[in-house]
Amino acid sequence: MSESWHAALHRLQRSGTPHVLATQVTSAGSTPREPGARMVVTNDAIFDTLGGGTFEWQTIEAARNFLRQASAGFHLEAFSLGGRSGQCCGGFVNVLLEVFLGAASHITLFGAGHVGREIAKLSAPLPWHIDWYDSRADIFIDQDHQQPRLQCHLLSNHQESVAALPPQSHVLVLTHNHDEDYALIAALIRRPDIASIGLIGSDSKWTSFQNRLKRDGYTLEDLQRVRCPIGTVHDTKLSNKTPYAIAMTVVTELLWLTDQPTPANTRGLEPTALRALFNDTATPQS
Repeated sequence: MSESWHAALHRLQRSGTPHVLATQVTSAGSTPREPGARMVVTNDAIFDTLGGGTFEWQTIEAARNFLRQASAGFHLEAFSLGGRSGQCCGGFVNVLLEVFLGAASHITLFGAGHVGREIAKLSAPLPWHIDWYDSRADIFIDQDHQQPRLQCHLLSNHQESVAALPPQSHVLVLTHNHDEDYALIAALIRRPDIASIGLIGSDSKWTSFQNRLKRDGYTLEDLQRVRCPIGTVHDTKLSNKTPYAIAMTVVTELLWLTDQPTPANTRGLEPTALRALFNDTATPQS
């Protein structure tokens, strides 16, 4: 594709799309390109080139395998450009693959009021993809659309919007209208693959909603899927009810809900092994 590797990398990082940055880090003998050459690989696209040929195809396949395996981090691949590789350069290449799995979690916000706006701002540095809905057509006019991994949508049909959410989404309902909140909660409960459902409001609001949901045929198990109020810390509610304070507790709650355990071994290669890989005299694999 015509987009350069650095332009693609910037765009994919901001959107939270899974991708791999492939960098030629060493070479020996005759090779298509020199160390420092880069390309970006996604599941369905390639940006820039390491020189073409079988060696590049093998690099792309390795990158996509790591994406399929969700194997994030750094991976060094060694290639011999002769013999079984089908290339006649005769050189050797080491390629560093940096695997980015994209947004770690999918968050959906229904409602762009004061609290919703603070939640969106506080979430900007976090590895979440956020879909943000509101039924008011002009509500996002002054929203900073440059915020990474965030997309704004007009909420016109509650059922269709909820049906379109990706599986394992974490959803917060905080619209400006109680009837709208209820319609969204009723639709969300019907989706068993939604990871979590949070509703802004007081205990009395949730009591009213529970009574209404029971009358509409929802079970106690259904009701237990909803957190209300949201942002409760240590089973207590903060006396500070400013939008910023509420948003901080809600984002903290989401951090716990979306937490992914870190693999025990994150130290990478030992220094001696790393030095050997970057030594041009090291024997590469074919």
